[in-house]
Amino acid sequence: MYKITDRKVLNPTVTKLTIEAPLIAKKAQPGQFIIVRPFEDSERIPLTIAGYDREGGTVDIIFQIVGGTTMELNSLMAGEYVHDFVGPLGRATETEGLKKVCVVGGGVGCAIALPVAQKLHAEGCHVDTVIGFRNKDLLILEEEFKACSNECRVMTDDGSYGTKGVVTAALEDLINAGNQYDLVITIGPLIMMKFVVKTCQKYGLKSLVSMNPIMIDGTGMCGGCRLTVGGKTMFACVDGPDFDGDLVDFDEAMKRGATYREFEAHKREETCNLLNKEVK
Repeated sequence: MYKITDRKVLNPTVTKLTIEAPLIAKKAQPGQFIIVRPFEDSERIPLTIAGYDREGGTVDIIFQIVGGTTMELNSLMAGEYVHDFVGPLGRATETEGLKKVCVVGGGVGCAIALPVAQKLHAEGCHVDTVIGFRNKDLLILEEEFKACSNECRVMTDDGSYGTKGVVTAALEDLINAGNQYDLVITIGPLIMMKFVVKTCQKYGLKSLVSMNPIMIDGTGMCGGCRLTVGGKTMFACVDGPDFDGDLVDFDEAMKRGATYREFEAHKREETCNLLNKEVK
């Protein structure tokens, strides 16, 4: 059992939990993930580490409430416990030798992108960031990104905050302003990452993407998180989650990611009904 020491609602669909897990906090690095199980009978879900305090022995997770298990996780308050919290898993994001990087985050993917941007900034790298959201109400972590960025661009689909448009428009604008990046790191919805990669290819820039496919055990044994990368089958949990954007088969990943959409919707409704009954 792992104690929740703090809980913060970032927007109507995104919550941040700080979990007491000193052994994980001691070894965690940006880009790695944990597997959490809110209750004993819950399913296992992977969540990327959004921050850590080595001295305080805590790990931050930020998640979007999209299905049954994230609804269960969101029902827990500070002072309560999650049943399982395993990690750190996966390979950390490699930052050594990078001098100028653009970090592009979309939606809740910004929670994953932030610690990477913070690490790069701490290492003396020039960091530009682009963060995108559907609208102002879904904005998260703006001040945190500004604190570790040489320049931070905020985009919204409807123009309700920042600049109206998609993240690729801001990335292209930064490139055309004369920025020659060693690497563009992008984290967010698959369709967004796909087009960030295409933009990078247009200008001859390297890209790194963080993949979060269906995952069960987090050790490579179940095979659920398989991806086609450079024509080869790889597993996000042990080979990633970071991959060379030029090599990822995004169309296949999107197709596989939609496999259980109907089941997920049913599970969300089932969990919602159960939690409502418990509240009454």
